Amino acid sequence: MKKGYFITFEGADGSGKTTQLNMLKTYLIEQGFDVVTTREPGAMETGKEIRNILLNNETSISEKCEMFLFLADRANHVEMFIEPNLSAGKIILCDRHTDSTIAYQGYGRGRDIKLLKELNDIAVGNIEPDLTLLYDVSAETAMERVGKEKDRMEASGAEFHKRVREGYLELQKENPERIKIINADNSINEVFEDTKKVINKLLQES
Repeated sequence: MKKGYFITFEGADGSGKTTQLNMLKTYLIEQGFDVVTTREPGAMETGKEIRNILLNNETSISEKCEMFLFLADRANHVEMFIEPNLSAGKIILCDRHTDSTIAYQGYGRGRDIKLLKELNDIAVGNIEPDLTLLYDVSAETAMERVGKEKDRMEASGAEFHKRVREGYLELQKENPERIKIINADNSINEVFEDTKKVINKLLQES
């Protein structure tokens, strides 16, 4: 059976990562690959309920509760979706994964980063992305793109989002082989060309 690939898409809300994920799905299918897309939180039925709690502006939850909800969704997602599709040899394109928890709850919210990494390890077991695409854009530009209608996470304030970006960049320094930075300030098509270069390199080398 051919090898499956687990590719995650990270970056701020407004970075364009979801648009790039969908464009890449179309491109890879045209190349003959078996591709599935997913997201965190909210891929599975239980995850959709968790996502609604996490992003609803009218929901009041503690930061600790927020952290555990993300992790609960991830544990279920990995076991019920990621592992079976990897075993089937598919390419999985996932909108957010473990790095989001470190960037948002760790650097953004100020939670214990070492603890978060340990909890992530429990949630995912031995599953790790083959590649992570980090769409980097300034916090100011990201919020401009999001617009006035913001969910609970997007509405956390400029300083919060600056810390999140710094967290992502720090994670890339720690994991330069896995995490590849894509300049998301460029046009959609320019960003997609950069995305394809990184993906094609992965597929050619494997």
